[in-house]
Amino acid sequence: MDIRFLPHNQHWQSAELFSQRDPNLVRLASMPLVYTSSLLEDFPLTEPGIYSLTGGRQIGKTTLLKQWMQHLLERGVAPAAIAYITGEIIDDHHSLLMTIQSLLEHKAEASRCYLIIDEVTYIRGWDKAIKFLADSGQLQHIVLLLTGSDSMLIQQARSRFPGRRGAADQVDFHLYPLSFRETVELKYDSATLAQAQQGDFHSFLSQALMEYLQHGGYLTAINDMAQYQRILPATLRTYADWIRGDMLKHGKQERYLREIFSGIIKRYGSQLSWNSLAADLSIDHPRTVADYIELLAAMDALFVQYALQMDKLTAAPKKARKVVFSDPFILHAIRAWLAYDYQTATPLTDDPKWCGQLVESVVTNHFARQWPTYYLKTTKGEVDIAAVKQREILAIEIKWTSQLRTQDLKLIRQIKGGRVWARVPTRYELDGLTIESLPVALFNTG
Repeated sequence: MDIRFLPHNQHWQSAELFSQRDPNLVRLASMPLVYTSSLLEDFPLTEPGIYSLTGGRQIGKTTLLKQWMQHLLERGVAPAAIAYITGEIIDDHHSLLMTIQSLLEHKAEASRCYLIIDEVTYIRGWDKAIKFLADSGQLQHIVLLLTGSDSMLIQQARSRFPGRRGAADQVDFHLYPLSFRETVELKYDSATLAQAQQGDFHSFLSQALMEYLQHGGYLTAINDMAQYQRILPATLRTYADWIRGDMLKHGKQERYLREIFSGIIKRYGSQLSWNSLAADLSIDHPRTVADYIELLAAMDALFVQYALQMDKLTAAPKKARKVVFSDPFILHAIRAWLAYDYQTATPLTDDPKWCGQLVESVVTNHFARQWPTYYLKTTKGEVDIAAVKQREILAIEIKWTSQLRTQDLKLIRQIKGGRVWARVPTRYELDGLTIESLPVALFNTG
């Protein structure tokens, strides 16, 4: 193996000491709060095929891969049957092909081998090498797991592997930031949670939600809060640098990126069109704005919430859309970057208006992880969330207040099964409409 990959394949020297020597697992173990994703149980174990794992930058994909390698070792897979390489130091598909073939020549005499290519989209023409290996039968006994932070590129390449993915029921996986529930269960043990549920669960979760609006579901930020009661400037800078760097690698301009982020934050949570956003920027064409936002959405930095077309239960392409960050932590990191100040960034939770907008974006992103999620607007009003589940609409109105006015709930009342999530301590009925505690409802949804 290329010696550059050896630090990430410590199991070849000692399977027993792998968790103590691997750089990602060592860093994970040093954190106050250690998380293990539920995806670990879903990953392929025996069925050969081409699998993919996508997810945003700095979300923990590499650490998850190392945990999976440890999982395989504990299940008795021979160390020589597992290999990890990173695309960040491989230039093109020719180099990738030679690297993989060299590994296959020295693979263990095992019925299954496991090959991980992390950040494969960094490699120019990577799919050509994978297609050649699959067509030539060299992946016949290989569980090949590819990862990338840009889901758009991986989705495009998937179409080039028809009939080559394998026979497993699930071949594509996506790693999201921790949900609100996953974060609460990470920070508090089962005894504490059980005691909270017996008491004022709404107040307990309300405090937890205020913290979630600061660190989001990013494990490094969560651990910063647990250890230092704030998010460290280095943590904010790391994410901002990664997203800036990835956009530059895609040929985008930093000046335009700053303008677009500033425009999104200025209109946060409001309905907008690419034309209206471009009108206030130096960018000449709305298509350029759309290209930037589509790429940022593919990188899991943003979520674009379209209006729902009721007759088709799909996105209404001609209507304005909402653009929000996919996690509160990303918003804080980008705000610090825009201000050229990672030291004195203040939490937006101190502002009641921003707090409400953050809460709505968190709930929206939680629903979008499970179902196609839109907003609904008619002449009778607007509903914040209209998720489509098996041809039925899950309609939720978000009110981060305890004072509800009937006139603000006209449209949600007309939708079958419509609910209101509000800042109320207990669930109750208002003119036939179900009002629920937002923190409790979000916890249960997670």
